[in-house]
Amino acid sequence: MKHSTTRKQHPFFPLFEKFVTDSGKGRRLQPNGNRISEGTIKNYRCTKNLLQKFCLQKSFELRIRQERYLNAKETEIERNYWKKFYRRFTDFLYNDLGYFDNYVGLNIKNLKTFFNYLNKETFVKVGSFHKHLYVRKDEIAIFPLMPEELNFLIYNADFENSLSKRMKEVKDVFVYGCTVALRVSDLICLKKSSLRITNGQYYMVVRSKKTNTDTSIKLPPYCIQIILKYWKYTNGLLPHFNKSNLNKYIKQLLELAGLTHDVIISRARRGNAIELRNSGNKNRMYRFCDVATTHTMRRTAITTMLCLGMPEQLVRKISGHAPASKEFYRYMLLAQTYQDQESDKMYEKLKCKQLILFP
Repeated sequence: MKHSTTRKQHPFFPLFEKFVTDSGKGRRLQPNGNRISEGTIKNYRCTKNLLQKFCLQKSFELRIRQERYLNAKETEIERNYWKKFYRRFTDFLYNDLGYFDNYVGLNIKNLKTFFNYLNKETFVKVGSFHKHLYVRKDEIAIFPLMPEELNFLIYNADFENSLSKRMKEVKDVFVYGCTVALRVSDLICLKKSSLRITNGQYYMVVRSKKTNTDTSIKLPPYCIQIILKYWKYTNGLLPHFNKSNLNKYIKQLLELAGLTHDVIISRARRGNAIELRNSGNKNRMYRFCDVATTHTMRRTAITTMLCLGMPEQLVRKISGHAPASKEFYRYMLLAQTYQDQESDKMYEKLKCKQLILFP
């Protein structure tokens, strides 16, 4: 009987740790054969920590049972066990820890990935119970700069002269990032070897850390000026910042630039939208500068390209989005709104263009 029970049931966390270790050491790969990214491995570990915290605080025993050793009654018990787990674990994430749909969904997605790993890559076959674990997802609004706002940062000399030396460096990095559409992980690691000069034209050639794809972008004159400004003073192409400091400085820069209009921030919890207020002042809405991050640069670059008429397929080639990307479609909608506004302005001007006939 003991031998039968051992075959049926396994402790959960040693198997989950093996899943994380195999992912980190390259024994488990993505479907395309690439290694799992460090960011994904970090997310797996966060999920493991949350599961351990849940089990400890809620006195819930997590275990794995192999489906092939279960009879009909035990199969039904197992199905109900995972339904109970899902309900109690998501209650814990929502009610005890205050998380929203996207983060709860991420952890459930990681858990489902773990079960798929057990079924496909180990001797522990858990069946299909995990397919009923629902992954919630919330579409979060994107807040890029509009072309007029980016123009102000690039070309307004009075604003440039009003900044401190450090904030001028922040502005240069931000403007550069708002032009080339790189992920921040690639932007802050740019080297001089990334620069190519052909027939007097400057190009930036980068291999993305996340997607392992190459990107070649022709640089405008203002980006070339930024590079040449720091050429003698840094080993890279741009002034050095760590991501956390750059996030803080970007908020300060955009506040100084006057981008302080209110924006509505909402997050979904169990599918219900909840409007968020500024953490420092619950009675005040978030301002645009408050929600700006390093990712604002990439979002701004993509939006600017689309708004000003660059063909969609070329923008996707630069940004690295797949043709069916839902995220890219959101940029398309935003760009269409901008183009509609510009069209309305043109039509209003057309009203004034009356033909005057002389006798």
